[in-house]
Amino acid sequence: MDWGANNAFKTFKDVEPKSMMDMGLIPTIDSVDIGLSSSEQGNATPSAKPRKKTMTSVYLKFFETAADGKSRRCKFCGQSYSIATATGNLGRHLSNRHPGYDKSGDVVTSSAPPPITVVRKHQPQSKAPQVDYNHLNWLLVKWLVLASLPPATLEEKWLANSYKFLNPSIQLWSSEEYRKTFHEVFRSMKEVVRASLEHVSSKVSITLEFWTSYEEIYYMSVTCHWIDENWSFQKMMLDICHIPYPCGGAEIYHSLVKVLRLYNIENRVLSCTHDNSQSSMHGYVDGQKVGPFCYIPCSAHVLNLIIDDGLRTTKPLISKIREFAIGLNASSEMSEDFTQFTAAYQESTWKMPLDTSTRWSGNYQMLDIVCKASKSMDAVIRKYETLGSRMLLSSAEKNAVSNVHRYLQPFYKTTNNMCTNKLPTVGLVLFFMDHISETIAACRDSHLHPDLLKNAAKEMAEKVRGYNNQVCNIIIYMTAVLDPRIKGELIPESLNAENFLDEARTHFIRNYSTSHFPSMTSGYSAQELEEGCNVSFAEEIARKKRRANMSSATDELTQYLSEPPAPIATDVLEWWKVNSMRYPRLSLMARDFLAVQAVSVAPEELFCGKGDEIYKQRFCMPHDSTQALLCIRSWLQGGMKLKYKTTEIDFERLMELATTAATADNTTPGSEKKQKY
Repeated sequence: MDWGANNAFKTFKDVEPKSMMDMGLIPTIDSVDIGLSSSEQGNATPSAKPRKKTMTSVYLKFFETAADGKSRRCKFCGQSYSIATATGNLGRHLSNRHPGYDKSGDVVTSSAPPPITVVRKHQPQSKAPQVDYNHLNWLLVKWLVLASLPPATLEEKWLANSYKFLNPSIQLWSSEEYRKTFHEVFRSMKEVVRASLEHVSSKVSITLEFWTSYEEIYYMSVTCHWIDENWSFQKMMLDICHIPYPCGGAEIYHSLVKVLRLYNIENRVLSCTHDNSQSSMHGYVDGQKVGPFCYIPCSAHVLNLIIDDGLRTTKPLISKIREFAIGLNASSEMSEDFTQFTAAYQESTWKMPLDTSTRWSGNYQMLDIVCKASKSMDAVIRKYETLGSRMLLSSAEKNAVSNVHRYLQPFYKTTNNMCTNKLPTVGLVLFFMDHISETIAACRDSHLHPDLLKNAAKEMAEKVRGYNNQVCNIIIYMTAVLDPRIKGELIPESLNAENFLDEARTHFIRNYSTSHFPSMTSGYSAQELEEGCNVSFAEEIARKKRRANMSSATDELTQYLSEPPAPIATDVLEWWKVNSMRYPRLSLMARDFLAVQAVSVAPEELFCGKGDEIYKQRFCMPHDSTQALLCIRSWLQGGMKLKYKTTEIDFERLMELATTAATADNTTPGSEKKQKY
């Protein structure tokens, strides 16, 4: 059988169900010796038909009598029998468990435990099942993809030896075969993605994220977002691009355009949200005015930079507290004492292990420990000399931590809401950013905060001002007002300009008021015209009234804005799904604009410890695997099936086959069960 990747699944549809049910991952074997040395395997050499023994002494020499004289123990496997057991039973034990014992020579005298041997009898009327080991290789393909591991992982000698230990017949592909398979799967699935995008009827928005690998190669991920006809939010990664040197705005833009043209969506993109890591790109875009879409900085990255400014004065103290928290996580005794102390001092309830990541969530928990459990922290430090008295915080240090903790609490609530919100729309994010701006201004202008914190607030205010300048455009305005929770009432003052409303109305009339509803502007449908316009007089009057009201159809936007905003807890997409009949034209506009992204990355990946794992995987991944692995993983997580050329790989079916085969093998009549020791 050819084990090559190209023939891995050619028999799936051709094999009859019965033969597939008989297929197993591990074939029936005569003997599996898992002893410590190969020299002892001679004691378990299989024999087709053991020679019949007639002398009792021949059987007994393979058993030793216990000290109490009540039992005999097999010198090969240690199985015990009563001293009264007939020698014929001992002979059957030797024939079944140790075929070929007559060739083992003299009596075994070693006192060390003998190798354990598991034997399965031949089934003369059934053929040993044939095994397609490519099933295992395809399962390993999925493991490498979901774990974001390079193909070279399977070159590890002891991993291959582990599979050989289970079955010497297993043949793993070489790393080069895995690599070729990844790239073929990537090409095959990319065609499916391109075909699916052709059926998207609305505008789309894209997000960009940048990072650098250990090879100093600069990457950009391109992800597409849209809202389908059922008002469900959809997203799909398009590509992972290597940005060539010097990695500036021009190189980024040309790489982006290449991807958009490949998927034939360059004329349907409404906005591009980037992670704001490349100021050169922003300068290039502002100077060249390139592209038909607007560029939006990621609010999560901007907020993260703002928070870093607020933490700057207490970073050394946070590092000291983190060292203490890491010690708690490493010692169960220490963490138990901390829990008991917090209960005794009534200093909140703490879930162990503590979050010690260097992300915002971890930094805020370090502040939390000092503000909510300072007595317990001091008690643990004094009890354990290994921590050292240097870790005790002075009153001034605790006061500084308390000030920063109190000041940054609104920031923590904001990031928590962004991480847990199913759809952090542009309107909702602007609503939060406006609140953050007010918080910073209050600290900067207050006489109650210390100078260090007020100076930090000045730098934070500069970043907020820069963000507001970048998002002050008509696309962002229309996206915000089409959020039924925001509309015009909760939109920031810096964005709520009268000329934006006029522009929004003009855009709505020009692009959405009539072009999508040609049948509504005419008197009758094509079918009714063919039938001789056979409608009732009352229906004709009703249609005239509807046509008269068409002159005010463009007032859908006015009617929508005149109603009070929906509660903040409202599901935006569900609201539009329910109200699309009331606003048939405006709902089309909402489908386009609500897909505009306020963030270029899931907020929990930026603010929580989850982002550390993603960063490590991307940093360590080699160049020849990055594009294929990360794209395939994203597509699989989005619900796509893994596809190799024209074949769809059904991993659930693979596991069902393995389970069925294993069950059938264990229940084969006459087979011996494994003996436990």
